[in-house]
Amino acid sequence: MLRGIPKILSPELLKALCEMGHSDRLVIADGNFPAESMGKDAIVIRMDGHGVPEILDAILQVFPLDTYTDKPVQLMELMDRDKGKIATPIWDTYKEIVAKYDERGAEAVGNIDRFDFYDEAKKVYCIIATSESAVYANVMLQKGVV
Repeated sequence: MLRGIPKILSPELLKALCEMGHSDRLVIADGNFPAESMGKDAIVIRMDGHGVPEILDAILQVFPLDTYTDKPVQLMELMDRDKGKIATPIWDTYKEIVAKYDERGAEAVGNIDRFDFYDEAKKVYCIIATSESAVYANVMLQKGVV
């Protein structure tokens, strides 16, 4: 065991976070995200039984966000047919968590089209598969300099 490391961060996940360099990205995926098919070229880490907010909070305790990009945190935008029908209160939770660790707060968070998110997810270093049941709860983080 180590001091100061959130207990939810497994040795496997800590290794992946340490291996990542500046501008590398990871996805913390909700339970509906196709982590295995999207992550064919990535490290896929299963964290069943956990939700995205608790994992996001733990990761941001040890993982700096990229300061060389305006939006180092990207959320999957709702499809047009879902806009006005599906609420995404979890996004506010993400913004609150980001604000605890990055002085830009909610300004560090952006949205990208669902299919663009999928295309970008195929290029990430690591995908963390969770049991998050909220829809549109996927979040992509871009690593900064330690």
